[in-house]
Amino acid sequence: MISRNLRLRRSFWFAIALLLLGCGIAQAQELEGAWKLAMRKLPDGTTMVPPAVQGALAWQNGQLQRIVFWHTPEGKLASFSGVSTYKTSGTDYSETLLFSILDDGSGKAPAYTLTTETKSVSVTREGGRIAFKLPFDPPSVVIEDKKMTATAEGQFVDYWERVR
Repeated sequence: MISRNLRLRRSFWFAIALLLLGCGIAQAQELEGAWKLAMRKLPDGTTMVPPAVQGALAWQNGQLQRIVFWHTPEGKLASFSGVSTYKTSGTDYSETLLFSILDDGSGKAPAYTLTTETKSVSVTREGGRIAFKLPFDPPSVVIEDKKMTATAEGQFVDYWERVR
């Protein structure tokens, strides 16, 4: 009788461990993949689509890579690129910025950031929806299945689509 209870308890804890492991994998998979920028809306109501704005983003194996090109209202080319490492949990998103480059289209030299600073933010989950603010960039992101919006208040709302 004792050995049966012991086996049941071990089975119970083994099942809990598998469930928690599965939750961790599922949380990472919410982000994992390649994304393309489909559209940008500006505060004045202007909608930009490729080729006026283009972007690629990939969360893959703990590494985040992002690049976005756009035209300023003056028609100048601007861009942002960055590489980070990241970790997720049920309640947090943690990112370590390795470098970023911002060319704001003003004609000034691009701004380079080289750091290994780590920042964490809280994650909100509702059903299949995940939302958090990127720790180093202005946008807050909301991911639902194969769609993501990135909102930088007063600047833009970007609409992304998962491509794989």
